[in-house]
Amino acid sequence: MTEAARHYVDAMAQAQMERMVADLGRLYHERNQALEEVTRAHHEALLQLSIAAEFKDDDTGVHIVRIGFLAECLALLLGQPAAYAQMLRRAAPMHDIGKIGTPDAVLKKPGPLTPEEREIMKQHTTNGAAILGMSNIPVFKLAAETALSHHERWDGKGYPCGLSGRQIPLSGRIVAVVDFFDALTMDRVYRKAFSVQETVRMIHEERGAAFDPEIVDVFLAHLPEIQRLHQRVTDLRPSFRDLVEKDIAL
Repeated sequence: MTEAARHYVDAMAQAQMERMVADLGRLYHERNQALEEVTRAHHEALLQLSIAAEFKDDDTGVHIVRIGFLAECLALLLGQPAAYAQMLRRAAPMHDIGKIGTPDAVLKKPGPLTPEEREIMKQHTTNGAAILGMSNIPVFKLAAETALSHHERWDGKGYPCGLSGRQIPLSGRIVAVVDFFDALTMDRVYRKAFSVQETVRMIHEERGAAFDPEIVDVFLAHLPEIQRLHQRVTDLRPSFRDLVEKDIAL
């Protein structure tokens, strides 16, 4: 083969290789886009189911959206990586999705629950984890972890597994605090809202009992910032898609 022919063959081979790399890159990009769209659709469907569960507790749905942004904020204040905090923003609103299977007679009961009713109520953690745990996508695995663990207590007296201290996943420890704060400072069908001062007092009383002491300390140290974010989310009423795409400034 002449030198010119060899150069021609080499050039053709190089061009073919570049086309193959470009085609593989395009296919990889298209695959990722398709996966992102499927994940987004799955996420929005589960959020809609979470909203349906929250409607059973006579809420507008803004509660679970606030939980996402407050959990992200607290995770960042605790020094967690931004990627984890953003994923928690998307996962935390699904923590009570298991309530979709809780009878209204139990969920909306105005008085104390009987022991049997309390056991039914507790099942929303395992039911939620079962609904969310069917996916290997990281955000849904984190959501399942949060659903299962957000009623565990630092002192080991929580449910469903009786975990204590740092055995409890960080997601559950964070959501336990922000959910308590947000839920108590809003009206419910069975009671009026508590004041911020009264809610803060109760959070402090549960430091080291229900709640991780470090998380309580950080939460209370940054309470003005958290309250501003709480009000900002309430005023803006962000959409489900905003949980993925939108940063809300204090």
